Amino acid sequence: MPIDAPETKTVDSTRIACDGGEGALGHPRVWLQIPEDTGWVECPYCDCKYVLASGPADS
Repeated sequence: MPIDAPETKTVDSTRIACDGGEGALGHPRVWLQIPEDTGWVECPYCDCKYVLASGPADS
């Protein structure tokens, strides 16, 4: 059975918060910093990928 790819969100800020987005069923809120050289970061809890708009990874 194939596994669905993690969610990818395009954001406008290099510092973002992720809490899993599912209320009480999510995960602890973590603050993530998007490196300017890569333009993206993944949440260590839910594997959601955050891509900086107009950054090197935005396609």
